Amino acid sequence: MTITVRPLRPDVRADAEGFSHVRHLALPCYLVTPESVSYDVTHMHPDARYQPLLAEENGEVIGTAQVGLVHESPEPGQGYVNVYVHPERTGRGAGSMLVRAAERHLAAVGATRLFAWVLDEPGNRAFAEARGYRESRSAHFLRLDLANGTLPPPRSLPPGVELRTGADFADDPRPLFDLDAETLSDEPSDITYEFTDYEAWLQDTWQHPLFSRELTSVAVVDGRPAAFSAARTDGGTRYGTVMTGTARAFRGRGLAKLAKNDSLHRARAAGYTEAFTGNDTGNGPMLAINKWFGYEICATEVRHVRELD
Repeated sequence: MTITVRPLRPDVRADAEGFSHVRHLALPCYLVTPESVSYDVTHMHPDARYQPLLAEENGEVIGTAQVGLVHESPEPGQGYVNVYVHPERTGRGAGSMLVRAAERHLAAVGATRLFAWVLDEPGNRAFAEARGYRESRSAHFLRLDLANGTLPPPRSLPPGVELRTGADFADDPRPLFDLDAETLSDEPSDITYEFTDYEAWLQDTWQHPLFSRELTSVAVVDGRPAAFSAARTDGGTRYGTVMTGTARAFRGRGLAKLAKNDSLHRARAAGYTEAFTGNDTGNGPMLAINKWFGYEICATEVRHVRELD
């Protein structure tokens, strides 16, 4: 059987379906749909030089790679290559071919340091290390059974605090952009991110097909968004929170927990049966909050780094 690697074609539905199918099998805790795959390819910021790749065997997509530059970082030359292979099609060389193609693309667009998320399993870690990638930090994916689990009851709102949804900011989402940018800058990471491009945030976050304005909850204090829990859904039964945080001036008051609890309750009422989220293993406060909600670890990834010659 011959394996070939090529760029994903955003205008071909079968490519997006194959990409999302393999990604779901390899990492079930991650929300992805064919629509989100196509949207990311066609709407990613041009500075990202984003190029998803497919590995095919006899016309079947058996491997995928997300490849691009970290354009939100003030440090130039940082690229990423995240490879996922169909769990029943490993050991055939698809992963190696995807990595080589990804590295050629990234070197051509000026990357000097590459970051790769690798599932925390001996074979995957050995695969990365054999190709010159060294272990860095790690992160957990977490799952909550919304259908059968027990959520904490909603709290009474503290004086001066009200809960709104992302949809309430439809006319002017700029305050949510400011809150997202501030909280992201404090997230533990080996990459420095800076959100300064409001128009890019509108396209990448606010208008993304997975983003749910209705299930995103915002704690507002004296008219100012102080904490939020941003939600995504797959349009079926799976819901995820992709960012939960509090502005620095309002921390220590339980507002992030308040917003997340509100979002979870509304997601369950809307018929979603599974909730997913992710945390850096060094993010103790958010891991504690998610444990309080009843989330359990469903997968762990370890980021690996390689310096290009």
